[in-house]
Amino acid sequence: MPVCSNYQTVTSTDRLLTYFGVERPKGTEPPELVFPGYLAPFIVAAKHRPEMEREAQLGLFGLLPSWAKDLAFGRKTFNARSETVAEKPSFRDAWAKGRRCIIPAEAVYEPCWETGKAVKWAISRRDGLPLGLAGLWGYWRDKDGKEVLSFTMLTISGAGHEIYERMHKPGEEKRMVVILDEAEYDAWLNCPVAEAAAFLKQYPANRLEAKPLG
Repeated sequence: MPVCSNYQTVTSTDRLLTYFGVERPKGTEPPELVFPGYLAPFIVAAKHRPEMEREAQLGLFGLLPSWAKDLAFGRKTFNARSETVAEKPSFRDAWAKGRRCIIPAEAVYEPCWETGKAVKWAISRRDGLPLGLAGLWGYWRDKDGKEVLSFTMLTISGAGHEIYERMHKPGEEKRMVVILDEAEYDAWLNCPVAEAAAFLKQYPANRLEAKPLG
């Protein structure tokens, strides 16, 4: 069951710099609401900017492995299950090569079925800070050789979580995105692959708020 297929990205230049230490990719203005296949910012460890620890890139929401036939493949790979990410063909290369990223979000959206039908809820940080979601990123080349960047969100079990237990249809497996603490950002981006799984844990429910839209 897909978890987050729609989220509100961080579009504010000031908030990206203040809370993630990055500048928005030049010449870009991503949509506020992101769905699979949309271009949005993701954050990686800086390689070409020695004055910065991190840098923002623009990529498609939905990871494209090198062997994907077309862009449409990413509509199936916007979530990566942490339990199988090291083995699944779509994600194992990015995981093995340590291509980890942070996805900046103001809120993620999930369906709550407590009324008997799907009601869209927004989940955000209670303190008003943006969410830093753990993800993977990769390269892909189209038939003309043009390089395309893409990314996916990592997910874990939401069982027992006071907020995510309320989401999705009754009887379905409860899943949730991986929300990083801001103190973990650089460690997540730079740690050895063998240590990365330690970051894939539930974010405390009392630091989040959830409310229906509309």
